[in-house]
Amino acid sequence: METLSVIVPCYNEEEVITESYSRLKKVLDGISSYQTEIIFINDGSKDRTAEMLSDIAATDKQVKVLHFSRNFGHQPAVTAGIHYCTSDLAVIIDADLQDPPELIPELIETLKREQANVVYCVREKRQGESIFKKLSARMFYRSMNYLSEINFPLDTGDFRLIDKQVMDEFKKFREKGKYIRGIISWIGFKQVPFAYQRQARFAGETKYPLGKMIQFASTAMLYFSKKPLKLATGLGFITVIIGIVYALYTLIGKIVGYTHALSGWSSLIILIVFFGGVQLLTVGVLGQYIGILFDEVKDRPEYIVQKEENIEKK
Repeated sequence: METLSVIVPCYNEEEVITESYSRLKKVLDGISSYQTEIIFINDGSKDRTAEMLSDIAATDKQVKVLHFSRNFGHQPAVTAGIHYCTSDLAVIIDADLQDPPELIPELIETLKREQANVVYCVREKRQGESIFKKLSARMFYRSMNYLSEINFPLDTGDFRLIDKQVMDEFKKFREKGKYIRGIISWIGFKQVPFAYQRQARFAGETKYPLGKMIQFASTAMLYFSKKPLKLATGLGFITVIIGIVYALYTLIGKIVGYTHALSGWSSLIILIVFFGGVQLLTVGVLGQYIGILFDEVKDRPEYIVQKEENIEKK
């Protein structure tokens, strides 16, 4: 019999974790052709999430729980779930129920019908989210496609079904700042879309405020593209041309007499600010890439598991 795992990262989800488990369990009980399990990853939650997950694991041996030593982030939590997964298929889904667990049988059906390796879920509608969140997400995905060397599916999150072949390839990646949906797209194989309507959160607050969204977008772009470096180089070239043109304008003007050496303070200040801004922007981009290299060279683990529950020892 084939096996199916559901990977669920959790951070401060005490208000929703019981309902999330209940709905997942009901869906998985209805999939009789697969041996199923749920892998919850407690990402250093500071509320009662850890305690509640332990209670669930104590009563249901098909529930596996990984407790991180601290909060490492959503992407390391999903990474840990894939690392610990030994099933033939795995569904990645958040605990907040914005992505309906009831779609899992349809994802499996789509994967089998299309003979695909990945079924990624495309958000047709995003309920319960602000206009700013929707617009920023739309800009992010399109900017990623422009900057990256490969094309990413638009308007998709981590909610997807992947097979064992994709998981085995994913486990070979050793980079620390993972952008998982990007890596899975990069891996290749046959990947097909599945359109759905994203729901509002069942309860609680979003774990991706503006600051984390910007950090996440920055990591995704810098890890998957060298174009920011090329843009910085191009911008530097343009500023050099502007500087040469302005220098020639000033020199010829002095000779011809339509300008004076002591005049033009406003334009001089504008040029100084402009060139300074370009230099700082370029240095900032370089600094981000150097920071990434620094993190990779240190080779620290992506996450630390403090406690395992219902996990078979390898």
